[in-house]
Amino acid sequence: MNNTLAGLGSEQANLYFYIKNRPPLNLYQNLTSIKKLTPGEISYICEETGNHWRKIFNVYAKIIFELLPSNLTTWQLLRDEELLQNEEHCLVFSKPDELNLNSEKIHIILGKGYAEQLGFAEQCHWLTNDFAINNEKRIIISPYFDYRQLSNIKIALLCRLIQQLNIS
Repeated sequence: MNNTLAGLGSEQANLYFYIKNRPPLNLYQNLTSIKKLTPGEISYICEETGNHWRKIFNVYAKIIFELLPSNLTTWQLLRDEELLQNEEHCLVFSKPDELNLNSEKIHIILGKGYAEQLGFAEQCHWLTNDFAINNEKRIIISPYFDYRQLSNIKIALLCRLIQQLNIS
């Protein structure tokens, strides 16, 4: 495993979500490893940085709530009490590298533009204008975590694509 990954959550997660930007706070801008969040940290990030990161965490929580079993009854509770605090979640700020891509993990790149910048857009089969997949490398390109780009219908489609890769 590449020790230079930076992000939030756990390296042990089976799903890696790659995002181009980081919360604009010193701790996260200077992060050089994967850091589990502590209770209340998502709320702190949202209070300090505004609506952009609130949307990212909300969409992420909706996806995880649909995909993974939890004792929690709503995606809001999952966001506040578990998201990026356990072994099952990982939001990566580092670029994907070949070591990680050759693992059994599923890699979701957030945003078509980011995927193009990284050189992954042409390695994937485009299913729609918003979603692409590479079954061999277990890569999915998804819209960015924002309500306008990733509606509930598109969240459901992303979850089906992830489940499809989990089965194969």
